[in-house]
Amino acid sequence: MCGDSKSENLGLKEKNNCTHDEEHHIDELLESIWDLREKGKVTSNHFEESGAGKVILKNMNLLQSRLLVKLQDGHIKFTDEGEKRARNIVRRHRLTERMLTDLFEIPHGNIEAPSCEFEHILSDEVTDSICSFLGHPPKCPHGKPIPPGECCNRIVKTIRPLVMPLGDLMPGEKGRIVFIASKDRVRLQRLSSLGIVPESIVVVNQKLPTLVIQSGETEIAIDRSLVSEIFVKRVNGGA
Repeated sequence: MCGDSKSENLGLKEKNNCTHDEEHHIDELLESIWDLREKGKVTSNHFEESGAGKVILKNMNLLQSRLLVKLQDGHIKFTDEGEKRARNIVRRHRLTERMLTDLFEIPHGNIEAPSCEFEHILSDEVTDSICSFLGHPPKCPHGKPIPPGECCNRIVKTIRPLVMPLGDLMPGEKGRIVFIASKDRVRLQRLSSLGIVPESIVVVNQKLPTLVIQSGETEIAIDRSLVSEIFVKRVNGGA
């Protein structure tokens, strides 16, 4: 999401009566609605609590005239077309954030502006290619879920992915942990206690009969049920 800067941009565009780049303006409104919905804020009263929400309410006539949202029993809901459009814009934005951090290693604080630009221009084909190249990441760098695309459902890997499951590394290869897909807090705490966290560097010492990795000075045997949940990027010429 474009965060607080987005609400400021929305306010500026709202003052200009949406005369400048209306389609981008609508995309930003839909993206903000998606963000508020993820936070459980789905009523008109909820929207009154935030700057972006207030701008959305002021633009409800525009969104309803385009058949993108509807107001039902005080709840703001996407139409089927609105859901599809919002899903696509959020997917493009969060995949761009993932690409900028994982591929170009741009600091998190510098990825918002370019992500807001790319979300409007990437085609579905390019978006799926980026997603496949990154290994179908489930979350953006801020921990928000990336809506899956058709490529994720097919698990298409026409090119060697930049980010891959830990188990895809060969003995002797080194990887930087990019994200851990597990939702099990106990597992996450266990991994964290072993130093297996995003940004840490690991080396695969052996794969059979058990995957054994080196993290710092510690050698760790990884349970098979955890291997598929840890995603890494090869480093030091390992690609």
